[in-house]
Amino acid sequence: MPTLVLLRHGQSQWNLENRFTGWWDVDLSPTGVEEARLAGSQLREKGFDFDSCFTSVLTRAIRTLHLVLHEMDRLWLPVTKDWRLNERHYGGLTGFNKQEMTDKVGAEQVKIWRRSFDIPPPPLEALSQYDVSQDRRYAGIAVPQTESLKDTIARAVPYYEAEIAPVLKAGKRVLITAHGNSLRGIMKYLEGISDDDIVGLEIPTGKPIVYDLAEDLSVIRRSYLYEA
Repeated sequence: MPTLVLLRHGQSQWNLENRFTGWWDVDLSPTGVEEARLAGSQLREKGFDFDSCFTSVLTRAIRTLHLVLHEMDRLWLPVTKDWRLNERHYGGLTGFNKQEMTDKVGAEQVKIWRRSFDIPPPPLEALSQYDVSQDRRYAGIAVPQTESLKDTIARAVPYYEAEIAPVLKAGKRVLITAHGNSLRGIMKYLEGISDDDIVGLEIPTGKPIVYDLAEDLSVIRRSYLYEA
């Protein structure tokens, strides 16, 4: 029976500071480091093992994965990194404190940007310090200037179908360490969650989500590894 574990990265420094992060590369906070280590130790203690790992190209997800694998004594496992597992691009909101933005434009507008399925935030301004289009990790990629959840799903799910599903179908045990919105996209696809319901699905940092899958990769059961 194929096993898939999804893990949102541990708390980042900008999670701690309540700032919109998106594609900006922010490291884990000390709490995030401990969350990742706990996830790894719990996976080990509960008898989990993996054959293949997937993550984004953002430090907070990569470091979370490394900390988990270190706790499991599995740093040698193969890891595939891909930008299509990146967090949603928050466009012109990137770097702003969420409360400051609420004070600036109102709670309702911020809620629309954060929780609408297909309404993206305003695009990143020209010459923004948060423009990552020249970052070498995105060479040859048309870096978006903003994304809705729908846009994020439109890249994350085809990647899952093309690269991750075949590994699961081959009987491999898979760990994906990524971000709230890219993981929402995969969970929506796996469970057939509606557009309205997926925007309200909360995914806590550093807490493994375990999927027991049938041979055809349909979902038998979804559960959290442990209650925190």
